[in-house]
Amino acid sequence: MAAIHKKDIPAGMDAYDAWCDAAHALVGVETATDIAPALPRPTMALAVRYSLHMLELKAPGPGVEVRVAPWGAVKILDGPASDPHNLTPPDVIELEPAVWLRVASGITSWDEEREAGHISAVGERDDLSAILPLG
Repeated sequence: MAAIHKKDIPAGMDAYDAWCDAAHALVGVETATDIAPALPRPTMALAVRYSLHMLELKAPGPGVEVRVAPWGAVKILDGPASDPHNLTPPDVIELEPAVWLRVASGITSWDEEREAGHISAVGERDDLSAILPLG
């Protein structure tokens, strides 16, 4: 299942840009790993879904599942696909929406968020620093 409907991509891009603008305005004012602009819930959902869609385009594959609850999950990178009985690939990464948007946009790095304890990752391919930030 796609992270975002095709018809919602333009609105998702606008939502992601709005989040990035609001987050960049907080750089230097707040600790980077605490930046979490308070945008309306629909805007946050679209920003997450759009950025997951961009990740999926950048690193397609069935090997790693990236989950950003409650708004989306995508499978990326080459590697073993899900077990047909389980449907979860061997590598799973879970992030809160603000954490995901910070690393996706480059506000923080993968290592900064991991050291802060903000990334839950299981498996051999649990480091996305080579493909982040997205833009």
